[in-house]
Amino acid sequence: MKRLFAAFISIALLLWAAAAAAQGAKIIENFQDFGDYRVTYSVFNSDFISPDIARQYNLVRARDRAFVNISVSKKGDLKGMSAGVSGNATNLIQQSRSLDFQEVRDQDAVYYLAPFRFEHEETLTFNIDLVLPDGSTQELTFRRQLHKN
Repeated sequence: MKRLFAAFISIALLLWAAAAAAQGAKIIENFQDFGDYRVTYSVFNSDFISPDIARQYNLVRARDRAFVNISVSKKGDLKGMSAGVSGNATNLIQQSRSLDFQEVRDQDAVYYLAPFRFEHEETLTFNIDLVLPDGSTQELTFRRQLHKN
C-alpha cells in the first residue's frame, strides 16, 4: 500500500512539474537587451487601433492587416529614443516581405510601426535591423503566428 501511495505521489509530482514547465513555455518575451538599450517589440492586428488614432496617423485598419511595433529605450527608462529600424517578415516557405517602418512621436514616446498583410494562422519570422542611438548595429529576430479576428 505504501509503495502504491509513493508511486501515486511521484506521478502527481511529475505531472505537476510538467504542467509548470508547459506554463513557462507559454511566456513570450517581447524585449531584448543590447548593451545599455532595451528594444521592445510587438505584433498586433490593425483593428486594435481605434479608428480615431488610425485617421490621425494615416494607418489602414483591415482584417488581414497587422503592425510590427518597435521601441528603443535606455534600460530602466520608459522614454523612447530615435533609432534606425528596417527589416522583413518571412513565412514558413521562405517568402519574404519588406517592412516599411514609420516613426511615430507621441509626447515623450518614440516608436516605429510597420504595416503588413497576413494570411489567417500564418507564422512569420521577423528580422529587424537596428541602428541604436550610440551608432551600433544589432539584429533582432522573433516569430509570431497571426490570426484574423
